[in-house]
Amino acid sequence: MLFVRHATTPGMRAACFPSDEEADPAGLAKAAALTLTTASVVWAAPARAALQTARAMGLPARESAALAEADCGRWVGLSFEQVAREEPEALARWLTDAGAAPHGGESRTAHAVRVASWLDSVRDEPDQVVVCEVGTIRAALAHALRLDPLGATRFDVAPLSTTELVVVRDGWRISHVNRKV
Repeated sequence: MLFVRHATTPGMRAACFPSDEEADPAGLAKAAALTLTTASVVWAAPARAALQTARAMGLPARESAALAEADCGRWVGLSFEQVAREEPEALARWLTDAGAAPHGGESRTAHAVRVASWLDSVRDEPDQVVVCEVGTIRAALAHALRLDPLGATRFDVAPLSTTELVVVRDGWRISHVNRKV
């Protein structure tokens, strides 16, 4: 299963918590120039940037709510800097406790469980491509490596990079992470 992180958005450049915004035209132009091997199934997160990236790559994607980024509640669209200034204790808790959701949204643990459940439900379908956001890719990596969701935050996943998971008898093997296409 090949994961593609969607093209850059204004919020990504401004270090904001994810919101449903459009991808940058320059990022979509780069996506249009990418060539991937054929896929039997293409999935996309419901985020506009993910759907736009899949379209730009010429991939007819099936939207799946299970692939959505974790809901950041009242922090959606806010910069990390602003949240650190206005809610430092809450941000510290969110950064150190995967089960915490001080923003009123979804915890990283709940997000990881959602992504793992979806991943295991489609594991038998060959040649899949998933276009989504960074948190979902990290949740998939955490599941494959049997890591706590916070452990997977150490992975760098650049826009328009690929991460590949391969099905093995007892779970998943990671073929590569953060590869530029």
